[in-house]
Amino acid sequence: MSPRVLRTLPGLLDDAVARSPTREVVFPTERATWPALRQAARAWAAGLHARGVGRGDRVLLVLPGGLDAVVGVVGAAMLGAIPTPVNPRGTAAEVAWLRGDAEPAVVVASPELLALAGDGAVTPAQVAGEPGDAPPVEAAPEDPMILLYTSGTTSRPRGCVHTHGAYTALGENLVERLRLTPDDRFWTPLPLHHCGGIDLLMGSLAAGCTLVHVGAFVPDVAWRQLVDERATVAFPAFDTIWLPVLDHPDFDPAAVPDLRTVINVGPAERMAAMQARLPTATQISCLGGTESAGFCCVGAVDDPPEARAGTSGVPLRDMEATVRDPETGRECGPGEVGEFLHRGVSRMAYYHGDPATTAERIDAEGWFHTGDLVRRDAAGRFTFVSRLKDMLKVGGENVAAAEVEGRLAEHPAVGVVAVVGAPDARLGEVAAAYVELAPAYRDADREALARELVAHCLATLATYKAPRYVEVVDGWPMSGTKIQKGVLRERIAADLAARGITEAPRLSRHHLTAG
Repeated sequence: MSPRVLRTLPGLLDDAVARSPTREVVFPTERATWPALRQAARAWAAGLHARGVGRGDRVLLVLPGGLDAVVGVVGAAMLGAIPTPVNPRGTAAEVAWLRGDAEPAVVVASPELLALAGDGAVTPAQVAGEPGDAPPVEAAPEDPMILLYTSGTTSRPRGCVHTHGAYTALGENLVERLRLTPDDRFWTPLPLHHCGGIDLLMGSLAAGCTLVHVGAFVPDVAWRQLVDERATVAFPAFDTIWLPVLDHPDFDPAAVPDLRTVINVGPAERMAAMQARLPTATQISCLGGTESAGFCCVGAVDDPPEARAGTSGVPLRDMEATVRDPETGRECGPGEVGEFLHRGVSRMAYYHGDPATTAERIDAEGWFHTGDLVRRDAAGRFTFVSRLKDMLKVGGENVAAAEVEGRLAEHPAVGVVAVVGAPDARLGEVAAAYVELAPAYRDADREALARELVAHCLATLATYKAPRYVEVVDGWPMSGTKIQKGVLRERIAADLAARGITEAPRLSRHHLTAG
């Protein structure tokens, strides 16, 4: 394979316009061809330039999912500026913190989000100038292309800065691994302030294919769009997103005959169950995060079913990954669990304004230390096990929350599940499971079902791993696309304290006994 030539986002767009002038960016209520989108981006570049925005300046984007969210990213990038999209569903305090951290030259917000964006924000209509007034493209492959904030499930978000070369390489890698062509229609509900949404923008540009985006995720809109827009490759990523689509009353695999590949993440049990519900499409998994431009490893459609359900494949081109003992740094062998480290073309450049954390997480050899626990099989495929911080310590024994979640996901009553540690006077902490029920079980006796789920876990898990508490919920505290487990840990601790419970029920294979 010939050496990679690093690109820029505007250059990738120019190629897409030349190769695929009729391909589009599609949202539920608006759409534009790639040439039309480039024209709109040039208008933004002209307007931002007139406001003094130049190379290296941040442009904060507080925009809902739609064409403006794409145009804003591309228009700022044309100037060599750094688009900084943030969650439009955040609170005023959250956006104010992000604004203070990013220190943008300009804040652009849709009219309905001006109050959220804060003083001095302008609307897209106020930004857009004349396309012909746009200055020459200033971006270079080594320049910062985007500032993306992590979801901040356990702490303040961190701003990940990626270069043009990093993200365009990621787009080209998706074309290679997913076998994308200009005829594809690449679908996602992942927002454009999230690495997943930007990933599909870059992959669609690299392929010269159509990008189909749900905008604000609503299950009914998502299902209709998959059908009506004839999606061929889908990246829902999370079961909190994909299960509501599979549960849609009109869901029928025959209605999406063109859909050939679905990319999801989750425990093997959940992956297998989702694959069984849509057997006409091949489901694969992936592994990565904001710091790897979304993807480091992606499964292969040619892998056997058990590998596609149980692993996330091998690293993409020009990416390296390894597994190290988090305490000693020793490289782990096949099957051993250790910390996931990666480096290569799509690793982030640095954390914005945080050189200390950058140096802490990226070592002298360029490896980014993710804090994820994984294992690697003999074929080099990686499997996520848990977060280092998501490993419970029950009576001195390590328990991976993901293992308990995987077991619970096998029960037909379980829709979405999250397991966290609950404080315990005898064992230090024990597993507590929060469960959103599958539609057919939502009217069931919740107390009886909770006992059944504990027994279900005890059938195959050691007693110290099984959840001592099961709480049925109808919704989740979310940070972007992720469940905020920190909030759930605080919730269970406060609930137990309010009830005066300091020690969990003792479990046996045959019955539950208090004390």
